[in-house]
Amino acid sequence: MAMNPDPRPGRWILPLVILGMIAFTYFFVRSLPGDETPPEALASDSPVVTTTSSTIATTSTTTTTTPLDPEVKAYLDTLDTLVEQLTGFQTEMATVNSGFDGKPRTIPYREAEDRLSTLADNLETWRDAVANLTPPLALEANHAAILAAAEDANTQAHEALRGLRLPPPDTGELRRASVAAFDNAVTQFKQAVQQTKIAAGAEA
Repeated sequence: MAMNPDPRPGRWILPLVILGMIAFTYFFVRSLPGDETPPEALASDSPVVTTTSSTIATTSTTTTTTPLDPEVKAYLDTLDTLVEQLTGFQTEMATVNSGFDGKPRTIPYREAEDRLSTLADNLETWRDAVANLTPPLALEANHAAILAAAEDANTQAHEALRGLRLPPPDTGELRRASVAAFDNAVTQFKQAVQQTKIAAGAEA
């Protein structure tokens, strides 16, 4: 009679069942969906920070000054000298005229005649200097206006002297009118010079 090596063969069944249950439970739990939060949800719940970049455009302006032609510059420099001289003549004219008409008179007749005679001679020399000045071709029309004002200033200076020399009954009307006309000629000369500078591009 053969002997049963394991008198209780059912004792292996329970451990196998338990092992199977453990394996089943392990794989079942692994298959369950996790509670992790998708990145998209995190992104949607996060505050949105917007950065605005502003660009400020800076415009730089470059001014280019064109140098004057040497001939033009020399001409304009001479005009400046002539204006300065004429301003001095105008001051002398006003001084003599007001001194002679002053009450009391501060400049006597003989002194007034000498000073106005010298002034008339100086104006004639000055006028000749303007007339002998050769303008650049592009400024010839402007120079014509300058010369006309210079001629007028010279004429009125001589008329003021003639008015001073007039005997009675003249009371100085011609002299005073000539002095006023001389002042106007000085203004016209300065304005003509200014317009010439603008035409030459020396001033805006």
